[in-house]
Amino acid sequence: MKPLESGDPIRLGPYRILAVLGEGGMGKVYVGQDGEGHAAAVKVLHPHLAHDPDLTARFVREALMAQAVGGGSVARVLDARTEGGRPWIATEFLTGPTLADAVRSHGPLDEPAVRALAAALAGALRDIHGAGLVHRDLKPANIVLTATGPRVIDFGIARPEHGLTLTATGQVPVTPGYGAPEQVLGQRVGPPADVFSLGAVLVYAASGRHAYEGSHVAAVQYEVVHGEPRLDRVPPALQPLIGPCLAKDPASRPLPDQLVRSSAPPLGAERAWRHGAIAQDITAREHGLHRLTTVPGAVAPRPVSRRRLLTGLAVGGSVLAVGGGAAAWWGLASRPGPFDIPPAVPTPTAAVLDAKKGDYVLGETPEPLWSVSSAVSADAPAPLPVRDVVIVGAPKGGIEARSVTDGTLRWSAGEVVATHRYLSLSDRLVAAADRDGTLVTFVASTGEPKWTAPAEAASLLAADDEAVYVITKQGRVRSIGRSDAKIRWTASVDADLGKEAASRGLAAQGRLVVTAADGTVVALDTTDGRTAWDRRKQSANGRAKVAVSGRTLCVTGKNLTVVDVVDGKELWTAENPKPPNGAPVFWGPPTIHGDHVYATVLTLPLRLDLRTGRGTDWNFGGLLECDPPSPLVVQGNGLWSVTVNRTEAGINVVDLSAENRTPWVFRIIKNPERYWITGDANRVFLMDGTTLAALPVF
Repeated sequence: MKPLESGDPIRLGPYRILAVLGEGGMGKVYVGQDGEGHAAAVKVLHPHLAHDPDLTARFVREALMAQAVGGGSVARVLDARTEGGRPWIATEFLTGPTLADAVRSHGPLDEPAVRALAAALAGALRDIHGAGLVHRDLKPANIVLTATGPRVIDFGIARPEHGLTLTATGQVPVTPGYGAPEQVLGQRVGPPADVFSLGAVLVYAASGRHAYEGSHVAAVQYEVVHGEPRLDRVPPALQPLIGPCLAKDPASRPLPDQLVRSSAPPLGAERAWRHGAIAQDITAREHGLHRLTTVPGAVAPRPVSRRRLLTGLAVGGSVLAVGGGAAAWWGLASRPGPFDIPPAVPTPTAAVLDAKKGDYVLGETPEPLWSVSSAVSADAPAPLPVRDVVIVGAPKGGIEARSVTDGTLRWSAGEVVATHRYLSLSDRLVAAADRDGTLVTFVASTGEPKWTAPAEAASLLAADDEAVYVITKQGRVRSIGRSDAKIRWTASVDADLGKEAASRGLAAQGRLVVTAADGTVVALDTTDGRTAWDRRKQSANGRAKVAVSGRTLCVTGKNLTVVDVVDGKELWTAENPKPPNGAPVFWGPPTIHGDHVYATVLTLPLRLDLRTGRGTDWNFGGLLECDPPSPLVVQGNGLWSVTVNRTEAGINVVDLSAENRTPWVFRIIKNPERYWITGDANRVFLMDGTTLAALPVF
């Protein structure tokens, strides 16, 4: 955003021009405001191009095409005229991040959100194609996530369905990796090309990676025409939906109507745009725009001053500005308040070691990435990776955030009690509780304090997009809203929650699952706290352990049982082995990765099919024994676990991409009575007594 310069217009039609939002190859985009105080993004063709009849015709065509699409699925054109020989287009503000920005800030969308996105975008393509058009440039940067759902923008290179490809004059190349093969080859492009682009968009939304990658543009385009899409990081349940969109043959791709039906988003999936991290971005920007363009107490809104607008634009927010076939986004917000939460920072991903490249020697264990002694208190909970930091209980009290790349101290909060546990809120905030039970939050990357709530919390249970759930000092479960820090509900649970942090929880699919200290598992409805279902005495030795994927909840203790997290219906139970000495069977913490659940029974780690429970005879060739309480971590190509015997303790890593091969053994654990491992972004974090270390993956 820049101030107006000599030669910039002062007024275009009803819009007073206040600032320059951006500039592309075809023109400039300004922020304008009409006489009633309504803001708009005004795109104007460059003066030196205004005399080119082809470009002028294309510029005008962009407005006409966007206006031709009904259904509210595209950015609405407010006005379009030619004044003084310069055509201009005014479009509405779309308040919200682009899909590209949302994935970069918050990570890939979950499966329900991807299905909702697929249904919305397929509906948008149906509207576009119904108007006789082909968009030709559908990509994450041209999709805006608004409170009412995704909206498609930028018709700069759209063409009628019967139109040929663009000529050399004013031609805009297809975005590498998102244009269909026929588009790359310069052939006639029809509606199926947009479906191909939609498939590539959904790959990015579901995995955070592009469907086609290469070291340069030509390599990417070659992969589009001749290669196969990268679906390995897309959840298996979504691959049947996305894969057909990326067929090389346009005739083999599904129609938008078919995609709308096959997307099958679960009930409430559209709440992805109204709740959670993305919705908080949208709400903050909406409030900022409202504050900047209205005057409190006035009968009607009146235009803000240029200086005030420029100051506001410099703070943050979102406004649409289409220029040169691309999209630019600027912010509108006022001074940050306790609920103005910055986006999550990018996660620094560690390199994956490869023996073929000489990164390590087969048969030898590489050194840790870093290790910090006396970094953790003697009673700290498990380390919590949150994007670029890992949260731990500090040796002198409170909590600390250490850099995931080198272990250096980033920030600390001495007033909180680490043993009350800490949670990540959408990777943007860290929630904890102080000695008085007040819920406190901090920006994860910087430690900046944010909102607080008098929750009377004895320990933290879980969080979802809408609330933080705690156990109160009176032994009840309480929900605190993330958008206003107000208590939503408080409920009693028919189970022994124990003292301090004896009980744990997770939140998913509208259910708060509490694993109580007495071995009971109870699920509460997150809207009102009522008990939805329970399973009594799932563990004979303390609380049961749980993991969830979609609606599938794995519960371990006396058995490994899989239930529907919404209604508690049992789906399957694994067969318990028969120990030779008749000892009771104990299953360790479950880990869900892809289509499998991993868990240790007695000392034997197993991998089971998540849908059927089959595969209990697969035990890594007998090479691996685990300490039963050890978590199992999947990072890189390896399955990580802790082994404890009479003489030593260490970490074993089994290669999941090969058969019967244990490539690494880290014999570094000095405190077999107090350890934990967890993984994120190609790192495995080890808490060994008071030492914190990060280990590489292969």
